[in-house]
Amino acid sequence: MSQDNNFIDSISDKSSIDRRSVVKAGAAASVLSGIALPHVHAQSNDEVKIALVGCGGRGTGAVKNALSVSGSLGPLKLHAMADVFEDKLDRSYQTLSKQEDLVDKIDVPKERRFLGFDGYKNAMDAMNPGDIAILTTPCAFRWPMFDYAVERGLNVFMEKPVIADGYSARKILETNIKAKAKGLKVGVGLMCRHCKSRNELKKRIDDGEIGDIHLLRSYRLQGPIGSCFTAPNTTDMSELMYQIRNFHSFLWLSGGSFSDFFIHGIDEMCMIKNAFPVKATAYGGRHYKQIEKNGEMVDAVDQNFDSYSVEYTFEDGAKAIFDGRNVKNCYQEFAAYAHGTKGSAVISSAGHVPARSRMFSDQKIDKNWRGKPENLLWAFPTGDRGRSLEGSPYDHEWEALLTAIREGEEFNEVERGVAASVTTSMGRMAAHTGQEITYDQMLNCEHNMGEGVENLTIDSDSPLMPDENGRYPIPEPGIKTDREY
Repeated sequence: MSQDNNFIDSISDKSSIDRRSVVKAGAAASVLSGIALPHVHAQSNDEVKIALVGCGGRGTGAVKNALSVSGSLGPLKLHAMADVFEDKLDRSYQTLSKQEDLVDKIDVPKERRFLGFDGYKNAMDAMNPGDIAILTTPCAFRWPMFDYAVERGLNVFMEKPVIADGYSARKILETNIKAKAKGLKVGVGLMCRHCKSRNELKKRIDDGEIGDIHLLRSYRLQGPIGSCFTAPNTTDMSELMYQIRNFHSFLWLSGGSFSDFFIHGIDEMCMIKNAFPVKATAYGGRHYKQIEKNGEMVDAVDQNFDSYSVEYTFEDGAKAIFDGRNVKNCYQEFAAYAHGTKGSAVISSAGHVPARSRMFSDQKIDKNWRGKPENLLWAFPTGDRGRSLEGSPYDHEWEALLTAIREGEEFNEVERGVAASVTTSMGRMAAHTGQEITYDQMLNCEHNMGEGVENLTIDSDSPLMPDENGRYPIPEPGIKTDREY
């Protein structure tokens, strides 16, 4: 156990934690595999209950995925729900209750629907050790909620990104040592890692079919999405509640649109490379920061750039390029590619699923997945008329987690989830500061963007307050160089 205690001490000491120590954390915790750990809910006839914390679209979707795949893995029911917005909680409950194939798996009476900043504790207190907490709030709240779930002995599914800053990364890694010691299973919502097509491609690349990978490219070029553009707060909501309602606009809450939307494309490149980058340089800008409100165009006051370009460097010198844009009426692309010394590959074609992965014998990538050019080496098989046979990675990630819970197997995706989130954040910070940012700098960054988040109440000020004109601090590359705002 001393290795784990040393790692906890190193997390508390900012100067001693680096990228390698995070990787070693997984190895250190593996000493627990020789110790008798609790096998909670190992019997297929035991009912497992779910608490949903964060009842937006992604949380509702996660419950649907969990309940839809659980049939062969034993009884599973939604037992408690929590959110800070009553309308979101009610909408989620109604959506799930009206779905015919799920109605018998929803058991959340009014007294187990909790509102407020302590609602997550109430929801988890309604569960038994070995049940599951789904954490799908903005990631600023992830570390205190994860800590409480582990204290209560709950298995966890947490959405990506798991952190927006280095402070939160260190807190989650510390809590995860305790999660592993308790034998808890933890899934992280980087579902591309569970994609059949991407995993078959990865196996072939690992076997050397297109040589050594020297360049990866990923693009998410789209219009404004989610709440990435936000007008000044002229509502009757408090600053805190207004910002949570529009969480994609605020770096302390979500890492902004960059972390929340771009992490998948960045992580699937890391998946193919079998590594996380050591550093990043980047640039970006704010071009057309306006949003329609009540029929008029007003200046957006969110903290996001609307265009980003990041160059990541791996330890062996290989590069990964990520380009992201949220601008109307521009060229759009949502795909990722790999280039090796003997050929190239499409990692994903048009969004998260289906990936339609394929490989080519040279660097001439045909973007038409239906085509069969002479240089095509392999393509993930399709059914009649191109029907996808990949299934849903959103389902596959739940199958993996639930199977581990039922069978008492080791299952913990936290170190990988933190690494993907830190990698994403260092690209974002490189763009926002105009500096080269290393992985270790991001992990150890002193700027706690969500200071005091664990103590927020409905009456609290936000950790980020606007100026007298209703505007929020924004990144200023080359001026603010050691923090993002």
